[in-house]
Amino acid sequence: MTFPRTSLFRTRSNLYKFIFLLGLVSLFADITYEGSRSILGPFMGLLGASGAIVGTVAGLGEFLGYGMRLISGKITDKTKIYWPITFMGYASNLIVVPLLALAHRWEIAALLIILERVGKGIRTPARDAMLSYATKEIGRGWGFGIHQAMDRLGALVGPLIVFCLLGSTNNLRISFVVLGIPAVFALAALGFAKKVNPYPQAAEEQKVTFSAEGFSKAFWIFIAGAGFLAAGFVDFALIAFHFQKKAVLPPAWIPLFYTFAMGAAALFSLAGGKLFDFFSKPVVLTALVLGMLSVPCVFMGGFSTVLIGMILWGIGLGMQGSVLRSIVAHLAAPEKRSVAYGTFGVVFGLCWFIGSALTGWLYDHSIALMVAISLFLQLCSIPFFLNLKMEKSS
Repeated sequence: MTFPRTSLFRTRSNLYKFIFLLGLVSLFADITYEGSRSILGPFMGLLGASGAIVGTVAGLGEFLGYGMRLISGKITDKTKIYWPITFMGYASNLIVVPLLALAHRWEIAALLIILERVGKGIRTPARDAMLSYATKEIGRGWGFGIHQAMDRLGALVGPLIVFCLLGSTNNLRISFVVLGIPAVFALAALGFAKKVNPYPQAAEEQKVTFSAEGFSKAFWIFIAGAGFLAAGFVDFALIAFHFQKKAVLPPAWIPLFYTFAMGAAALFSLAGGKLFDFFSKPVVLTALVLGMLSVPCVFMGGFSTVLIGMILWGIGLGMQGSVLRSIVAHLAAPEKRSVAYGTFGVVFGLCWFIGSALTGWLYDHSIALMVAISLFLQLCSIPFFLNLKMEKSS
């Protein structure tokens, strides 16, 4: 398949501009929905929802969102309409946030929360496929690292904005309305990105064979390793619960330590992503081990050790957002790239959900056993990553 003015879309300056604009989209989008997610629990409680309802809605939203990634990926690879699918996903992902200000029943809020997660599931495979094409020339680790760093910056800024708004107004609904502003900026940046690169496939030479075969053995080895990693990686919700329950930190310091973790994630996304393009396997294994070490530091250490643990946890999170997404692009053919990201998202999300439920249950019975099981599951991922064989991306 040929594209108009293909050489223009493949210039390095244009590719960097495109990656930066998609990063800007993610930055503004994360400000919106990560800011809202920081207050969804209290908001649902004010509307009369119980703890069980809040947990069920959150879990259902994540499950449907990750399931939608596989469906969206298949549709994207079949139709190649990357931009319409991406716009539709971002619109439904972001517009529902300010609409939460109008919800006066927990059932309505629950529906909007689920729609936000489903919207993210719709747009993620198409967006990541476009990024994979654009990063072929400049290095996939570096390209995805830039995008992930900007994404993490938004995740850092969003909750801080809400914290300031609540400090001055003490009104959750006003926070949802204000978070609609970066949502508009995100959609505007997405429009500029489309103008810069209307034909995302043009950035990577493709030899489409339309083979009916599935993914390679190497891809499924990677998926297995990523699944074990996801199952063993402890969610911040449980970490924050531990800090509060055991009085490890003053309550006001918990979001601050989360900010430190997001900063570490952003820095590793850039540095680790760049190094990945030259030393792929050592970078993956180093980040994996550092992320593992965060578990005993966070759950069994004091103030200083916990700070180190949160930085290590952020490195592990940054690796997932930059390096793992780069590996998918290495192992999947261009014509199957979107469904590859969808498959990765479904498996990773399902294993994360199962692992989170398991570690939460173990925490209530024995913190030491929970730490041991978390470490064991992550250790199980190492043989799979050791067997990865990848060529340099540039």
